Amino acid sequence: MPAPATDRRRAAVLGSPIAHSLSPVLHRAAYTELGLTQWTYDRFDVDEAALPRFFEELDPQWAGLSLTMPLKRAVIPLLDSISATAASVDAVNTVVLTEDGRRTGDNTDIPGIVAALREHGVEKAETAAVLGAGATASSALAALARICTGEVTVYVRSAARAAEMRGWAQRLDVDVRLADWADAARALHAPLVVATTPAGATDALAAAVPERPATLFDVLYDPWPTALAARWSAYGGAVVSGLDLLLHQAVLQVEQMTGRAPAPLAAMRKAGERALADR
Repeated sequence: MPAPATDRRRAAVLGSPIAHSLSPVLHRAAYTELGLTQWTYDRFDVDEAALPRFFEELDPQWAGLSLTMPLKRAVIPLLDSISATAASVDAVNTVVLTEDGRRTGDNTDIPGIVAALREHGVEKAETAAVLGAGATASSALAALARICTGEVTVYVRSAARAAEMRGWAQRLDVDVRLADWADAARALHAPLVVATTPAGATDALAAAVPERPATLFDVLYDPWPTALAARWSAYGGAVVSGLDLLLHQAVLQVEQMTGRAPAPLAAMRKAGERALADR
């Protein structure tokens, strides 16, 4: 049921570190647009050790939580249930709290990736390449399982990371080929490239962008643009940013926590872009 506009409700993003998070900006913009004047959205620096205590102190005013690293797996034992999407990658980034105390977990990162790509005209991809094998890469694979009809090549730095991605590929039923990071420049010729690496990790690849690149999805948004995204765009390729992902996963969170849909994507985007410009 949609939340009454006059009800005082709380939501927040949890993680550590958390000061950089744009989630409060996006969610508050949505509440303003939806007329939810009594809703608040905050940020709390919470690590894995402090998470159980935080949950113990939640009261009926709480409507939902957004979770970032390192809490996406640590939260699962504290929940009553999780969605099939969250279970597919053992990661929860959204918790919906009901007034009767029930806690339900979901993962909006995966459909958020799909929605961000769709907004930029990418509905399907014959093949794809993934740069990196960290925490975001498993969500990227899960998203590609929905839109990629062929092989996904994942470029990794170590045998341990390769083993992890091989396991995710089997679990998600994705046709994956593992490749060494030393050959990562080859990834840039794929029809869809998903960069899941930390800031600076792909800078050296910018010089290898082909003359006619296809689509790059770079999950970073600050600093932006990355060197790779800037060169990609200069050569006329389509670029999907981490802000696009953050917006689309937040839209789904707002809809789940408030019961109101559609969430105001345009207002949220404007607020996010303004906040980034002010940094």
